[in-house]
Amino acid sequence: MAANLALTAPAARPMSWTMNKTATFVIDDMSCASCVGRVERALRAVPGVSSTAVNLIDKTARVTFDAPAAPQALSEALARAGYPPAEETARLSVSGMTCASCVGRVERALRASPGVISAEVNLATETASLRYASGVTSPTELAAAVTRAGYDARPASTEAASAAPDRQAAEERAMRRRAILAILLALPVVVLAMGGHMVPAFHHWIMGTIGERTSWVIQFVLTAAVLFGPGFVFLRLGLPALLRGAPEMNSLVALGSLAAFGYSTVATFAPGLLPPAARDVYFEAAATIVALILLGRMLEARAKGRAGQAIARLVALRPDTARVLRPDGPVDLPLSEVRRGDLVLLPPGARVAVDGTVTEGNGFIDESMLTGEPMPAAKAPGDRVTGGTVNGTAALTYRVTATGDDTVLARIVRMVGDAQGAKLPVQALVDGITMWFVPAVMAVSALTFAVWMVLGPEPVLSHALVAAISVLVIACPCAMGLATPVSVLVGTGRGAELGILFRRGDALQRLSETRIFAFDKTGTLTEGQPRLTDLIPSPGVDGAALLARIAAAEAQSEHPLARAFLDEAERRGLTIPPVSATRALPGRGIEAQVNGTAILIGNARLMREKGIDVAAQAKVVADLAVAGKTPILVAEDGHIAGTVAVADPVKPHSAATVDALHRLGVQTAMISGDTRTTAEAVAARLGIDRVVADVLPEGKVDAVAELGQGGAVAFVGDGINDAPALAAADVGIAVGTGTDVAIEAAEVVLMSGDTQGVVDALGLSRAVMRNIRQNLFWAFGYNVILVPVAAGALYPLNGMMLSPMLAAAAMALSSVFVVTNALRLRRAGPWI
Repeated sequence: MAANLALTAPAARPMSWTMNKTATFVIDDMSCASCVGRVERALRAVPGVSSTAVNLIDKTARVTFDAPAAPQALSEALARAGYPPAEETARLSVSGMTCASCVGRVERALRASPGVISAEVNLATETASLRYASGVTSPTELAAAVTRAGYDARPASTEAASAAPDRQAAEERAMRRRAILAILLALPVVVLAMGGHMVPAFHHWIMGTIGERTSWVIQFVLTAAVLFGPGFVFLRLGLPALLRGAPEMNSLVALGSLAAFGYSTVATFAPGLLPPAARDVYFEAAATIVALILLGRMLEARAKGRAGQAIARLVALRPDTARVLRPDGPVDLPLSEVRRGDLVLLPPGARVAVDGTVTEGNGFIDESMLTGEPMPAAKAPGDRVTGGTVNGTAALTYRVTATGDDTVLARIVRMVGDAQGAKLPVQALVDGITMWFVPAVMAVSALTFAVWMVLGPEPVLSHALVAAISVLVIACPCAMGLATPVSVLVGTGRGAELGILFRRGDALQRLSETRIFAFDKTGTLTEGQPRLTDLIPSPGVDGAALLARIAAAEAQSEHPLARAFLDEAERRGLTIPPVSATRALPGRGIEAQVNGTAILIGNARLMREKGIDVAAQAKVVADLAVAGKTPILVAEDGHIAGTVAVADPVKPHSAATVDALHRLGVQTAMISGDTRTTAEAVAARLGIDRVVADVLPEGKVDAVAELGQGGAVAFVGDGINDAPALAAADVGIAVGTGTDVAIEAAEVVLMSGDTQGVVDALGLSRAVMRNIRQNLFWAFGYNVILVPVAAGALYPLNGMMLSPMLAAAAMALSSVFVVTNALRLRRAGPWI
């Protein structure tokens, strides 16, 4: 079922939800009048929908709506009704954003575009993540909408991710040039303006040589050079935004510096327009505002570049060429020319170019850069190799299985990038405030000016101007905009270094709130390679022959336990009899016809269903379960034939993982299809708090829901049958050595395949959220405390007024503080 969405809006107010909008859904799978009724009822149930018109002939649904309805709500309503719109996703690279207000404007421009269902913009990574109706718009058109809003945008790509470090380095170099030039030009202005206050002799020397008026003219020239040279970026971005009615941080800087410059220019060249007591200049304020904020931008750009180095390091793992075997010999080819199926030579010490399977040679490969595991992994023919890893001392040959964006490395880069661009739930509070922050600061500045003009001491105009400019300059929406995304940026990057991939950034917040960690047993806490430990035939039954028939029945099974029987039969050299039919019974066992004998292999539930008496084996089954083994009953031709037992060895680090989770204050649980006795024996060995046993594959979702009644649940699994539970849990954590289905269903992937990564993931998520709270406390506390101080709140108490220069310095350092605090996460962990 698929639908396409076309969205139109009145042109007069493209970013407002206060006027009616019309959305047209193209619904391909409406086939009867009942479908029409269901679509109409689903859409009318959305608050804000005023009318619907569904046409079965052309399969469209036209909806007129107002706030609070939105395209996303309409899309979700259709999906719940069974008619989900066909959606696509896209990422845009957006440049020119400087603060949280910019983020809000870009998001509103995108959400007002036809077909857009959701849009999230990240200031730290300078990206926009979008969901939109397929066929209605395109990434290029959406980028154009952002450009019309005043910001440069283009569709992002893998190449763009690779070029991001170079772009950040270029931004830092440009900011450094501007800051150095601005400081060099502003320094003489500060010396001329402030030197006389600090050194009276210098003041007398100025008066006796060039004179005050000439000094002011020199300051005018140098300040103009600062404003219209390196500081022109604030005017170029801030003034058009102000004229569009969408002021942002650049607008505050532009207004503050121009106000000081304009007032001082009048005092210099037309002093008669001002009262005698107010004929003073503030060129040094205008110049230092620009110089200090450019310095802060330079430091911020450097710190942001360091924060995003995780992706840069991942991209750098990929070599430029591969040595490919051709009929006339090996040839070094660029990776763009390597194709699936090619044979690639891997010399000792070389980096693997692309993913593949070893065809010749035996050796070891260092995979620590992807998995975090320090020990090299042994490789032999048939084993997989991953692009970006480093070969040991043996030469290998491998056949290419994936290239370009399909390689594991490319997928990791993409997952890390997606997580870094995600918006955490805590960001909603910030967004609600920053949308009105800059207009509110401008209003406070105007009010400050008016109050000082009415109540301030002489010179009234000078005091009012200084206070108003200080308010404009000290307010910092940048720190608020960066507080959350820069921590996510560094945290997810650190996770990649630890072998932990957050497929969604918001999983960081939910994982930090998790109180129960539920583990699948087989393959997660255990090795997933069971061994046959006991064979107990019934009286009169030959054990070797019974094992041969069991192996025959299990030969076609994909169940993990089947391999244990086959391996033991092979070890004993048994001849496997022919099997004519087999049928798997999920969660119970298997039935088969082996050489004319009807054989049942499974648990007690299966035997009861088939009416087979198992009383004679009850004590044997109980003793095996108490020992932590999995007892399996065998019946032939309707009679019990014996009991076998298998045991799945516990992974070396499972007990340490459980213990570390307990030290971090969370509960642990194990979900298993084993009998309760067997499951509890394993749980007791590991120290697990709660056990949910006798669970069928389809029952894992219910088990997760039951555990969730005690708090947020994270589920850790690796198999195909774990995918529903991974999706149902508050946070799904997939072991990286598991199936692709499980990995796709999870939100966190442990690349090492070791459950110790669960502890690091929890520790890292808590560290990131703690860092975010610190940043938000600073960003909001800074503005709440210093904006009133800049307005002159302390003047009645102690006569203190904040200089615009100090205001600019504080504003510049606030963003640097937030980014620098987030950089501490680069040293976080490990926690076990």
